[in-house]
Amino acid sequence: KMEEFLNFTQLKTSLKEAVLLDYYTAGFWWAKEMHFSLIQLSGFMDLLNFALENLSNKRMTLGDNLKELERAMTGIGETDSEERDDQNLFSIEQAKAIIDYLVTSLFKHYKVYEYLFHGRREEPVISNE
Repeated sequence: KMEEFLNFTQLKTSLKEAVLLDYYTAGFWWAKEMHFSLIQLSGFMDLLNFALENLSNKRMTLGDNLKELERAMTGIGETDSEERDDQNLFSIEQAKAIIDYLVTSLFKHYKVYEYLFHGRREEPVISNE
């Protein structure tokens, strides 16, 4: 279902799509295990996407991305949550757990994700051998 939702069409041949599917699926199941409500689950998935978009599209450094995440979680920056006026979507304990999750799932592997999005890949060479 997640593959359909994300509109991935090259999952079997695209490392990038496979990694992103794993990232979002793992995050979704983690949030379900935390017993988040549907609104909280949506907010959490927004945060995952927010942090990943900062890295992939905005090319933010790790430090800048952490600062943006802090702003998003405290309602300081212009985020979707602020527009919906639900900055207090998560309890303090939940917010700490979310930060821990993002640190272990994304920020500890930031260089790998940077390479995934911005590293040059050589075209594979196919031969008769």
